[in-house]
Formats: sequence, structure tokens, C-alpha cells
Amino acid sequence: MASAMNGNGGGGGGGALKRMGVLRVQYYCVMGAVAAAVVLATLRYMPGPAAAAVTGSVARATPAAAAPAGGEGGAVAATKKKKKVEDKVVLFNFGDSNSDTGGVAAVMGIRIAPPEGRAYFHHPTGRLSDGRVILDFICESLGTHHLSPFMRPLGSDYSNGVNFAIAGSTATPGATTFSLDVQLDQFLFFKERCLESIERGESAPVDERGFQTALYTMDIGHNDINGILHLPYDEMLEKLPPIITEIRKAIETLHKNGARKFWIHGTGALGCMPQKLAMPRDDDSGLDEHGCVATINNICKKFNTLLSEACDDLRLQLKKSTIIFVDMFAIKYDLVANHTKYGIKKPLMTCCGHGGPPYNYDPKKSCMTSDKDLCKLGEKFISWDGVHFTDAANGIVASKVLSGEYSIPRVKLASLVIPPKSDD
Repeated sequence: MASAMNGNGGGGGGGALKRMGVLRVQYYCVMGAVAAAVVLATLRYMPGPAAAAVTGSVARATPAAAAPAGGEGGAVAATKKKKKVEDKVVLFNFGDSNSDTGGVAAVMGIRIAPPEGRAYFHHPTGRLSDGRVILDFICESLGTHHLSPFMRPLGSDYSNGVNFAIAGSTATPGATTFSLDVQLDQFLFFKERCLESIERGESAPVDERGFQTALYTMDIGHNDINGILHLPYDEMLEKLPPIITEIRKAIETLHKNGARKFWIHGTGALGCMPQKLAMPRDDDSGLDEHGCVATINNICKKFNTLLSEACDDLRLQLKKSTIIFVDMFAIKYDLVANHTKYGIKKPLMTCCGHGGPPYNYDPKKSCMTSDKDLCKLGEKFISWDGVHFTDAANGIVASKVLSGEYSIPRVKLASLVIPPKSDD
């Protein structure tokens, strides 16, 4: 029987089996050729993204088929390896009204009316200013468009990142609707949706590489400080560490999710704001040599010291990360202390407010009312509405932020985002 099965016997059974084997081989060859032709035709005529998805599935199903060199696929792969992919500018911002580019207006349905936006956009944009916020100037310096608010349903372009900042937000959870922890959840949701879309072969505004190389900026904590200013000085100091802890936790959470470059702003000189100066007081003994509330500014400086120390600790803890702290107090206080150098005549007075000198601020009235006292267009003021900066002031502050002179360690923001040009 063994000889017959091997085709060495003289019976007819061995010859039949041999002919059947040849036919089976021919059958498989023909079917294989047909299958290959179908796959090639499909890849040739389907749209790009779909073709890429099919190519990936074929490669996973038949890894041996992707191995041969010298074919068209090998040449394309070699070309892709030679071509250097340049990273685009991507930023993700977390904060409050200092960097809100229209989020609060969109999510709360607030109609922000003229004269908001008059100095630059020439119409209201949802920013609480007559023009741009510091984040806008940062984007312009990097050659990218202004960041779109996460909550704005119309006209948003997230190809260069997202702005999660909402006016009134705090670092402390639960103190406000869109506190820092909520903004982080929104970021994680956005990232997950982007990566899921790409996995399905669909387009997404930011890819995995974009999330990895992005700059993560924070400008928050001012509203937390405002919320404790009614307390005795010692109690205010005790309230600061928990605020810093929340910012620290946010940085750690972002790091766990792939973030590696952080740009953290401290708080400004809140004691120089017309809003604070217009509050009733017995006398001027609590004012410093430039007319600012000393106690409030001391709290701000202590906040910045603690935040800078937290960044120092995180720099040691989070390896292969860049964490920059920016001393916003020094920058903004300099605007008041050396206002004449910047062409500012009334550093403590509101541009758009009520009541006239010395502060032109009334907490009961808005800048958007018809009976407002409005400065002339082109006049240089620091404060727009008693709380937020003018376009002109934000421009000066942004130039100092970008310079790296107020950064710890001393690093220019552009060096974190735009890679140095090579000779290749």
C-alpha cells in the first residue's frame, strides 16, 4: 500500500492521485492570482485614507507578503523614510479669562457687546478685552492661528490645538463649573476622540504625534486668590498650598497622558487692578509706593513662589519633560511701576468703566452699558474693564513672556515649539 500511495506501484490508483494533486495545485495558483488581482485593483482605485486602512489590515493578516524588497511598496517605504516629517505647531491651553478666547460666551450663551474687541478685531469675539489676550500673541509669534475655544460650536479650527480656558474658572475643583479638573477631562475626551477617529481611518485635527509634541500652557489661579481675599492674612497664606496642589496634579495628569512640554504662568499683580483699588478703605496706608494694595500683591508673590517651587519639584520627578514657570507678577507689576516707559499715563485707571478718576470703576456697572466712561481709541491703558488687560497691555506682557527673561529656567517659548532649522 505504501508503494501505491507514493506513486511507485503499477496500479491505476497511484496515477489518479498524482493527477488530482496536480489539478489541486493549479486550482490554488489560479485562485491566488485572482485574489491578488482583486486586492491590487481595490488599492489602486479606492480613496487614499481607505486604501491606507486596507493596506494596514492586509499587512497584519499576511506579514510575509509585505517582506519582499525591490517592489513598488519597498520603494515608497524607502522614500517615506528619507523624507523628514516636520512637526506642526500644536498648543493646548488651560485657564480662566486671562486666556479665554470666547469659551465662556459660547458655553453660557453670553452676548458680549461692543466696545469689546474694538481695538483689534473691531467686533466682540467673546474675549473680555478690547482686543487680544496674551495667548493670541503667543499663537501669532509661532505663526499659527488663534486657538479656538473647546466649547464654541461654530467657526472652530482645532488643527493647531484647543483652548479649554473659561472665564471665571478656578484651579480648585468644584469652586466653579469649569474648574481645572473639568478642563482636563475635556482634553482627555478630545484626545480620545481624535485617536479613535484615526484608528477608524478617518481624519482628526490632531494626531498622536501632535499630542506628544504639543506645548501645554496654563494660566490659572487668579480666581482662587480672589476667593480668599476677604480672609485674614494668615488664613489667606494657609489657603494657597491646596491651590498649588491642584495645578501640580493637573501637570502630572497631563504627563501621564503623554504631555512633555509645559509652560506655566504665575499670577499677576492683582493688587494693582482698579477693581481692587476701588474697594472701600479707611485710608491709603495699605497702598505701596506705586498705589497698589500691598497685602494683595504679597499674597500673589507668595502664590508664585509656591508655584515655582512646585515646578522645580516636578522637573525632577517627571523625567524627559520640560517645565517652565513664568513670573507674571514681575512682568505686570513693571507695567505699573514703569508705566511712562511704555507710554501709559494712567496705570491704575480703567479704560472702559464708570465714575472717572482715579480708577473709573464701579462694581455695579458693566463696561457694555451706554453711560460708560470710555477712553479714546489709541490711548494706552493697562486695564480695559477694571479686571482684564487691554490689547496694548497684553501685547507688552506677551513680548516679555516670549523673551524668556522671566522664565525659570530661562527658555524662550519658541524654542519649545518650533524645532531649530537643520542644514539637511
